[in-house]
Amino acid sequence: MVCFGVSPFPSSELVLLCLVLGAVSSFALELNLTDSGKATCLYAKWQMNFTIHYETTRKIYTIVTISDLGNATYSGSTCGDYQSGPKIAVQFGSSFSWTVNFTKEVSTYSIDSISFSYDTNDNTTFPDAKEKGIFTVYDPVAFRIPLNDIFRCNSISTLEKNDVIQHYWDVHIQAFAQNGTLSTKEFLCDEDKISTTVVSVVHTTMPSLTTTPIPKEKPEVGSYSVNNVNGTCLLATMGLQLNITQDKVASVININPNTTDFTGSCHSQTALLSLNSSNIKYLNFVFAVKNENRFYLKEVNVSMYFINGSVFSIANNNLSYWDAPLGSSYMCNKEQMVSVSGAFQINTFDLRVQPFNIIEGKYSTAQECSLDDDTILIPIIVGAGLSGLIVVIVIAYLIGRRKNYAGYQTL
Repeated sequence: MVCFGVSPFPSSELVLLCLVLGAVSSFALELNLTDSGKATCLYAKWQMNFTIHYETTRKIYTIVTISDLGNATYSGSTCGDYQSGPKIAVQFGSSFSWTVNFTKEVSTYSIDSISFSYDTNDNTTFPDAKEKGIFTVYDPVAFRIPLNDIFRCNSISTLEKNDVIQHYWDVHIQAFAQNGTLSTKEFLCDEDKISTTVVSVVHTTMPSLTTTPIPKEKPEVGSYSVNNVNGTCLLATMGLQLNITQDKVASVININPNTTDFTGSCHSQTALLSLNSSNIKYLNFVFAVKNENRFYLKEVNVSMYFINGSVFSIANNNLSYWDAPLGSSYMCNKEQMVSVSGAFQINTFDLRVQPFNIIEGKYSTAQECSLDDDTILIPIIVGAGLSGLIVVIVIAYLIGRRKNYAGYQTL
């Protein structure tokens, strides 16, 4: 038996099942499976998203990020029986399904395997996909947890296989619950153990959030481009500075364009610029067309490694930055911030970008950001000067009138 309800995360009460998930949302999938006697057999609360790389008919690789699971269904989730263990089965949209199987031994239970399937016949999600069909990625996790313990992993865990990257965080799971009762004893993943017990390892690489991060010099400006069969289809010039907060630790990182590789893809309605280096798995900028006459930065996805071995991953597909008319470029020479989430911001310097309608491999006329527009200072200065002049005239008039009034009193 599977029951459903809606409850925000974190929450003090569980209403059997809640499901709302965004790239940087504060809601989570939450599931309470009960047996025929209405006793809890499996409890799970978690967040996840998926990044899929696929090849188009133009032999260009592009990226799709799946983070909105608000339409999920749970057909096939079960407590298990004597022949098979519990299973969580999630379907979202018409193109995706995700399954986790659990097994039990004498003193432990295991997250045995995780599988994820996607259908590239969905032309809305996978436009111009070269290979059509249902693809399944299977990961034999075999992660053991002491029986009667609840597994907790707030840190981001990543599974990468073939063309799919899976991210999980804020995970709380207990399978094979005894007598319908959830345990209060937690079994932590290694990442959570590091962040809670070996703080010194983190602090040797990044300053504490309670102190002011060490200021970074202005990053070096890099030039990036994406080509397709028609030539250059995307141009970007910018200095990039990453501001990251993870486990209450802040870090500022400058992107070095000399050690950064880049790739991407271009379509009629979307364009992608993807950066990567030795410590950055990917930093993706996704542009989109709106109202058929303007473009803007719609999405940023990042996954990177820290020296201590931890992984930082964030995705947000609901941005609205760098807005300019199609056929032009967007330019902002002064420092500008792109706020991807509360934990991740990008400061840009000497920015110029054009993701559509490149002619002869060169930038078109630029639309400047408001920060660069100094012409607004002229009316402000003139207005302030006129206001000051009026004040002086009024004061002089009042003083003169008072003197005249005093003279009549004397007479």
